[in-house]
Amino acid sequence: MKIEVTMTERGGITIPAPLRKALGLTGNDRLIVEQTPEGILLRPAVSIPIEIYSEERIAEFNRDEEALDRYFQDKTDDDANHKPTAR
Repeated sequence: MKIEVTMTERGGITIPAPLRKALGLTGNDRLIVEQTPEGILLRPAVSIPIEIYSEERIAEFNRDEEALDRYFQDKTDDDANHKPTAR
């Protein structure tokens, strides 16, 4: 699909609605502009969502770590108390 657009004095362009729809672009999507031998390449930027941990989530991680520590300590104690039988 080829559509002519006009660049504003400040460098802005409007991507026509049919093209945005075809490419699944929505408002505030980030794009990358590259210079190529053929001209300008405009493509979606890849973003990876991250989780910002709340205090409650951090407390949950700490409780889980403590539970794992207790579990493995119990396993170590069990192994230390287990005496192999002579054959």
